[in-house]
Amino acid sequence: MAAGLSAEVISIRRHLHKYPELSFQEYKTAEFVASLLEAHGIPYTNGIVNTGIVAVIEGKRPGKTILLRADLDALPIQEKNTVDYASCNDGVMHACGHDVHTASVLGTAIILNRLKDQFEGTVKIMFQPGEEVLPGGASLMIKAGVLQQPHVDLALAQHVFPSMETGKVGFRKGMYMASTDELHITISGKGGHAAMAAEYNNPLVVAAHIITEIEREFSVETDAEGVARHTGNQIPTVVVFGKIEGKGATNVIPESVYMAGTLRTMNEQWRARVKDRLREIIGGICEAYKAKADINIIDGYPFLINDDVVTEICRQSAIEYLGEEHVEDLPLRMTAEDFAYISQEVPSCFYRLGTGNKQRGITAGVHTPTFDIDEEALRISTGLMAWMTVKHLGAAN
Repeated sequence: MAAGLSAEVISIRRHLHKYPELSFQEYKTAEFVASLLEAHGIPYTNGIVNTGIVAVIEGKRPGKTILLRADLDALPIQEKNTVDYASCNDGVMHACGHDVHTASVLGTAIILNRLKDQFEGTVKIMFQPGEEVLPGGASLMIKAGVLQQPHVDLALAQHVFPSMETGKVGFRKGMYMASTDELHITISGKGGHAAMAAEYNNPLVVAAHIITEIEREFSVETDAEGVARHTGNQIPTVVVFGKIEGKGATNVIPESVYMAGTLRTMNEQWRARVKDRLREIIGGICEAYKAKADINIIDGYPFLINDDVVTEICRQSAIEYLGEEHVEDLPLRMTAEDFAYISQEVPSCFYRLGTGNKQRGITAGVHTPTFDIDEEALRISTGLMAWMTVKHLGAAN
């Protein structure tokens, strides 16, 4: 059935790719998704968190409820691909594969709607806005009740993986992706002429001490999987400043310096301790240098955890569907994903879909202007997700 839908799913994906919309602005995308659900007779509710949609497919008899999730938003990136489905919206591109996720889940919904007399339970399909920006559309849809009425028992989601060849999928039980918090620090000193050292208090020097002390305090070791782990407790940890801005000149000391960074880890108690310690370090150094600090730590997504039982069922289903040689084990990742909110609420599995093809030169990573996929992955993704869903819900006799 998935093979027969392949052309339609590819067409859906190309349309979505051609007309991307930024986070929480996915109005035309939502209209397009709704039109396809209507065309295939799949009941839905739209307007959730403005552009979110939830479709529901009832099986032959009551049973468990499984949530399938897709994200709708694109990124503020100018596409450089020359394909005929390249983005028509200047400066906006589906560079993270959300067009693939949405097309795949739509294909899965079509399959499951045709098979609804052959399984028990309920399939709830969530098309969410704003995965790419805080606070994350998943968190807002949870607050809007997406996990209730009917209550969701488990959830599945997939993500494109360009470094994995098309035809393969990957799974990992337990903690898989990191929490993410944004660090925004402004250090205020006293500016002046660089030659008049007695008359200024250089905030760049203060910022330099802060960065080096944080680097020392949160030193890491890289494990065999390439994951940064805190030297003292071995908890996966990243505390990094990627931006420092002091608008001075060769002979001008600025009044203030702005620093931006990220905190990522996989332990909620440690996450809270790191935030407290960051405030202590920054405050102490500023006091020593008679400077001031405005510290703004914006809480982001929690860590993503894959339920052992749900993930094992998915993994075995993938082996049945694709063959064991096409199913891989995944390493930990310090990247983040707002599906983590769902994984913290209900047993979940977030897995990877291989979309690369080295022979055809399809190797560009996500969040790059040349990202694309081998569209053969769409045939695999729709059928596999439908198969895993039925395996979880059980066949109706």
